[in-house]
Amino acid sequence: MIIIENDEIILSTDNGRVFMTIKKERYNLKKVDELTRNHPRLKILDFMAVKKAVESGSHEPIELGAWIDSMELEISSDKMQAFLTIYESPKFIQDNLENLQMNIHKLLQDNRIIFGQRSLDLMSIKTGKSYIIAEGLPPEKGANAKITYLQQAEKTPVINDDGKADYFDMNFLVEISEGSWLGEKIPAQQGVPGKNIFGEIVPPIMGDDSLLKYDTKSAYEVEEEGKTVLRSKTKGVIGELNGVLTVQKHLVIDGDVGLETGNLKFDGSIQVRGTVMAGYSIIASGDISIDSNEGVHAAELIKSTEGDVFIKGGIFGKGITTIEAHQNIFVKHANECTLEAKDTIQIGAYSLGATIFCDKLVVDERKGKIIGGKAIAINSISTAYSGNNSERKTELVVQGIDRKILTENAKTKAQEMMKLQEETTKLNFSLSQLNQFKSSMSVQQVALYEQTKQKYNETKRKVKELDEEIQRILKMLRQTSDYFIDIKREANPGTVIQIGNKSSYLTKQTKGKFKLENGELNV
Repeated sequence: MIIIENDEIILSTDNGRVFMTIKKERYNLKKVDELTRNHPRLKILDFMAVKKAVESGSHEPIELGAWIDSMELEISSDKMQAFLTIYESPKFIQDNLENLQMNIHKLLQDNRIIFGQRSLDLMSIKTGKSYIIAEGLPPEKGANAKITYLQQAEKTPVINDDGKADYFDMNFLVEISEGSWLGEKIPAQQGVPGKNIFGEIVPPIMGDDSLLKYDTKSAYEVEEEGKTVLRSKTKGVIGELNGVLTVQKHLVIDGDVGLETGNLKFDGSIQVRGTVMAGYSIIASGDISIDSNEGVHAAELIKSTEGDVFIKGGIFGKGITTIEAHQNIFVKHANECTLEAKDTIQIGAYSLGATIFCDKLVVDERKGKIIGGKAIAINSISTAYSGNNSERKTELVVQGIDRKILTENAKTKAQEMMKLQEETTKLNFSLSQLNQFKSSMSVQQVALYEQTKQKYNETKRKVKELDEEIQRILKMLRQTSDYFIDIKREANPGTVIQIGNKSSYLTKQTKGKFKLENGELNV
């Protein structure tokens, strides 16, 4: 079939192959390029062969390439879209609008595309560019599973109408009874079906599922009214351990910890409605709350190995009392005592002659005072006043962190934890093997079993402690390095300001936010 014939060339097609016969001397490649632009359906497959034939001046038929279809239809792999590409010149399209529309309709019909067809403005399309000619209706995703938990106590001071923080009124513990509602999951919902371009139904998309995270020893799931409800297996206090909801054992002392109770050591939370008498101690794995308005007088040790410590009435330590918390300490005032927490220590009124170690120290920023003693924090110290008119020496130290040392420390601990985890796996296997013969064991074998069990539990405890320490280090590494000491109202002479290895002894009254600027203290 002849496509074009003039005094220069004959362009013809045979079974989709395109041939060109040169009739006139000096026919050049520029004219071949013009030929391809005027005939978009012409696709040159071997340009170097064409170049060689044109330059030789041969009058024999030259195979230029292929004569492609007037239009091409491409269907997406998900059957949701069809793309149409027209390979005709703008003039051809303008002169053959009706025929092209009929061809498009037939092309869709031949390919069984019956849904979501679109009309094209043929006068504005570009040759060789793909356009969406049909589009299906995508399925809708259903609602994701929705999880709600019982809120834990907000361990922050209540703010009164006058804007003051009331450290006497903190909702520190949330007590629950057996069978109490702890949370629920509304299941993921089915979405709405769609339809592809062939008119076929596309299944709906299920919403994302989520798991209730809880300690299976203290809570259980039950189906209620189309929801999965989480309920408590026991009475206690709501807590969280490694991101998992748990119900901790809860010991309530209605009076004081003293002669009648002796020293207390408890795996869970302790709430003392009285005080802790001089010389007595409390050690608990969970939160400790001392609710007496009179506070604590010369108690020996109050320590939470996994939680927080709250002392409503403050501390009169007489140089004896030590308070330790795995996380935070909340106290109204601290007199001649030692406070140590891995996270924040929050003091409502004042610290007098106390020794403090923490990540962040916050003393009431309107009236709070740090007088005497030494406060060492990793990240920041905030207070309204420091020192006093008598120029009592008051040391405020923000250490900051050495990221390189901490990173190496985390790596070392991670390696140690991996070794312990391997040991735990081996011990667990040994226990499972021994357990099969427990009923027929000799006295010596029972002793070996108990020793293995004890070692297994101790190794698990070490793994947990290492993991918590690694997470604490990683948290520190993620924090910004804006270390500061902020004294809002009055920093008296006798105050020592130290950040990192830079320190300054104040000889006159000042105030402000002290930090390192260009490697030096801005005091």
